[in-house]
Amino acid sequence: MQKLKYALVGCGRVSPNHKNAYLANSDALELVGICDLDYDKAKALFCDIQAEIYTDYKKMISEQKPQVVAVATDSGSHFEVAMYAILNGCHVIVEKPITLSVKEALELNETAKKQGVIIVMCHQNRFNKPIQLMRKALEEGRFGKLLHGTIQVRWHRDKNYYSQADWRGTWDKDGGTLMNQCIHGIDLLRWMMGDEIDEIFAFTDRLNHDYIEAEDLGLALIRFKNGAYGVVEGTVNCYERDMEETLCVFGEKGMAKVGGRSVNLLQDWCFADKNEDTDSLKTQVDESPENVYGNGHKAVYRDAVSAIINGTQPYIDGMAGLRALETVLAIYRSAATGKPVKLPLDSCDCSEFKGRFDNK
Repeated sequence: MQKLKYALVGCGRVSPNHKNAYLANSDALELVGICDLDYDKAKALFCDIQAEIYTDYKKMISEQKPQVVAVATDSGSHFEVAMYAILNGCHVIVEKPITLSVKEALELNETAKKQGVIIVMCHQNRFNKPIQLMRKALEEGRFGKLLHGTIQVRWHRDKNYYSQADWRGTWDKDGGTLMNQCIHGIDLLRWMMGDEIDEIFAFTDRLNHDYIEAEDLGLALIRFKNGAYGVVEGTVNCYERDMEETLCVFGEKGMAKVGGRSVNLLQDWCFADKNEDTDSLKTQVDESPENVYGNGHKAVYRDAVSAIINGTQPYIDGMAGLRALETVLAIYRSAATGKPVKLPLDSCDCSEFKGRFDNK
């Protein structure tokens, strides 16, 4: 089988996961280029692998003509980089969030469809083994009627984290804890609870990070169109260390809880149809990832390769990225206006909330 030409744009905090995902799928991918504005950073990341290094992604795409481009730049540049790659006939693997604007996310999806390429989203926690177990129970109808679900992301980010890159915590290039740290959990909650949201009511605040523009706390209530409810709690205000990322789903015939540092541990499992031993299941699905990004990037890449070669839809496509983004932006709008927000959103941009906490 001829390998797909692959290139990576962005060599920051999450890039080692992309490197490892490439290595795990190197039987199907040929690395033809890596790009970062900081040449030395890119060289250091791939010091053990032969690859052309660029500081201009357009030049890299023009010269190397990759078939697959992974976009792991700052959030505010995802649209620009991904769109350029798509218009040049590349399939793209995009880090979260897909963009910072509903219109841009829609445009990316529409353009990819016209160009005959796919967008694969890095909402990699969908591939966590405990999450896959929960999803299987959901698809088999074991929960019965869905009642409500919760996501709690209780992490720690300090000044040192935000000072590592000037775009972090800004409205134009990042957003706050909900857009950056919590969007994976929000994606999981929406995915598990039926995807279709009726309305959202929320509060956000900046309580402990006066050196960033956006929120460090977000609280939201979600009403889904199937009659179920959702609760979001996201914070980077935990003292000294990350506490947990925990997803719970409650139905009329069952309930499940997946927690740990990043939804990687099965913590509760109870269903009416059969009495499974939680401890036994834990030995099959519990994971110990090296960092909060988990182990899912390898599966994301594997699925992307399969979708490209077989002409099928990826497991986590660009519309999934749009739905996760839309949920966060609806939370931001509700918090800013003090009113419930109906979905879908025709338009909303992260930069609309610039200055939100300037008077605190």
